[in-house]
Amino acid sequence: MRWLKDQDIKDFLSQHNYDIRKTGNARWIDQKCAADVVTIVSDCIVQYAEHNPDTEYFTSMDIWRDEYTIENVEAIFKKPNPGEEMARNEYDKFFQQPMEMLAYAGVIRKDKRGGRNFYAIANRDVLEYISIREPNALKFLQLYISKVLSDSGIKYLFDDFFDKQSKIAYEEMKDGFSNFTIANTKINGVVECNRIFIKVLNPLAFQNNKRGTERGRLSKYKITYDMLMYNRNNFRDIYADKPKGLTRRQYAVQIGHDLMPQLSTYLSQKAKRLMRSFNDSFRDGKTEVFDERHIADLATHIHHIFPEADYPAICAYLENLIALTPTQHLNFAHPNGNTRKIDPAYQQICLIAKAETIKETIADENREQIYDFSNFMYVLFVGLENEAFLEIEDGDFDDAVSAINLAYAR
Repeated sequence: MRWLKDQDIKDFLSQHNYDIRKTGNARWIDQKCAADVVTIVSDCIVQYAEHNPDTEYFTSMDIWRDEYTIENVEAIFKKPNPGEEMARNEYDKFFQQPMEMLAYAGVIRKDKRGGRNFYAIANRDVLEYISIREPNALKFLQLYISKVLSDSGIKYLFDDFFDKQSKIAYEEMKDGFSNFTIANTKINGVVECNRIFIKVLNPLAFQNNKRGTERGRLSKYKITYDMLMYNRNNFRDIYADKPKGLTRRQYAVQIGHDLMPQLSTYLSQKAKRLMRSFNDSFRDGKTEVFDERHIADLATHIHHIFPEADYPAICAYLENLIALTPTQHLNFAHPNGNTRKIDPAYQQICLIAKAETIKETIADENREQIYDFSNFMYVLFVGLENEAFLEIEDGDFDDAVSAINLAYAR
């Protein structure tokens, strides 16, 4: 897998002209094109291609009937089993819309044969980038949407709204987008334009830390990450009635909005694949915990520093994953190979080693920046149940390591 940066995505997009006035294509984005849907559909395509290396073309049905898809999408997105006939229309939309968007963007290519659409991978590097994780898919969407609006000559409507953030500017932008879409595509109704409008505006609003659209109106607050996802509950709705004596985590569990096991497992597995690929690419497959006895062994195991079963909220954080040798993992991290147990002393060692890995990676501009200091502090806050980590200044690794050591000294 080739590691791409934001500039690589910009360079890819610059090779294409997405002017809707010329293409007349209204399906350059659609209702199901939320970041979490786009990343899992891309992931399903990548996995299908790996399992079927001799098959170049595929249909949306091929993807949503693949074993990998059935295992993940049905449980995570609460869709009916793809084997059920009644599920066809639902799955067609769920996969067809992101695939149409990816085809318009040039990530995959479309070949229409009779009444069926056949697809093939056009740029595997970009597709894999999108498939890795939601933030990558969101970044791609933000850059892609901005490029389409710019090529189509209507980006000024959105720029004016972000500058003014007023109801008048909002209505002018919304009406302008609808009028443009109806004039240049086969869409002839305002209602359908408004459904697409949400997927256009809000990713850009989040990127600019601005208000966007909610329930057909100017949002009262700035757009947050959860509002962009297909399979997320709005945190303001979830916590509106939270008693003061409960933490958000406790309240989420109490009302049944905790991260569901299927999603936790899927995200965790994807994160482990990413971590293993990153460690192989940039650290020659070496362990992150220096140990003279096993330094020559490859780090083929990816270990959750804070166990997935006990800490599902941080199971997919790369800052909570560490590459270890099999001996380090099964003899030291998990005493006597019992994966249900964690050695606290070795957990401390892993956290300090992880701090060093994150520090080195962030300092190296030539590496893919997969880590974030604030994410690491959040992992420590959740795992060690200590709010002191949320007060540490950005990038202060010395203070973080001192706080880790202090937490285990108690």
